[in-house]
Amino acid sequence: MKSWFHNSAAKSAALELRDVPEPRLQAGELLVRVRAAALNRGEFLARRSLPATTPDKPAGIECAGEVMRLGAGVEGYAPGERVMGRASMAFSEYAVMRVGEAIRMPQRLTWEAAAGASITYLVAYDMLWPGGALQAGEWLLINGASSGVGVAALQLGKLLGARVIGTSGSAEKLQRLQALGLDFGLACRNQGFEKQVLEITGGRGVDLVVNNVGGSVFAECLRVLAYRGRLATVGHLDGVGSAELDLLAQHAKRLHLFGVSNKLRSAGELAECVAGFKRDVLPTIADGRVRPVIDRTYPFAELPLALAYMEASGHVGKIVITL
Repeated sequence: MKSWFHNSAAKSAALELRDVPEPRLQAGELLVRVRAAALNRGEFLARRSLPATTPDKPAGIECAGEVMRLGAGVEGYAPGERVMGRASMAFSEYAVMRVGEAIRMPQRLTWEAAAGASITYLVAYDMLWPGGALQAGEWLLINGASSGVGVAALQLGKLLGARVIGTSGSAEKLQRLQALGLDFGLACRNQGFEKQVLEITGGRGVDLVVNNVGGSVFAECLRVLAYRGRLATVGHLDGVGSAELDLLAQHAKRLHLFGVSNKLRSAGELAECVAGFKRDVLPTIADGRVRPVIDRTYPFAELPLALAYMEASGHVGKIVITL
């Protein structure tokens, strides 16, 4: 089968299309015929931070497609069913999903929308429901609001009844996000939002911050949090992986700081998150209340062009390849 790989030996992060055998299933896995797969910036940022001696790895971490075969012990799925979700080898003709992370596609979704409705919406669910405990009427600030995770957090924040402030370096992107319910858009690249956020909230601050930018805005994110505010660190688009922590502010305002990553999670923890997503969010995608935002699609063979478009940062929402 055809499969895109991260070529770690290249001087810059590179993708290489290879012919490889179909993956062998382990117990509890599904083999999926990929119809569409979505790009995630975090995957490529992670590969670039690794040494050139790192073994090459199949690319792609989320897709939508048809179940082809079942691994040992899999129950409740059958060949031909349409599924979406986190997967290994997603930028391939065939990918592998763990049964606990597979999600049956809502009937109304296209392959492209289903591919873009998985990881970012799962991450947003993780931040806003169990992590951030966001409530109706609370204030939500999203740094980097036009990214895939940012758009999903905006949509799910509005679903919960929150008032949402978003930042972006592009006023045009912020205008596009107003159609999704963005209450206030702040045109600033990374830093410089504190004064406006406090003015908007009457000096109170926000209840939850989604930090999709990284260390360069961490201190400012703390300063705009209200009493008992929560700060979710989910991305490092600025490449800054460390920041100073104002312990006095954390102590006085009883702040809750948490990271959003699946790197160390067990299969059971991931399955638990997916189960919550199916319960609380999937019905709203199925009935159209939440519509995955797909900025642009590319053919499978043009994945490097799709990556270049993502790195140019002109998109709002998800970029998808189709097979």
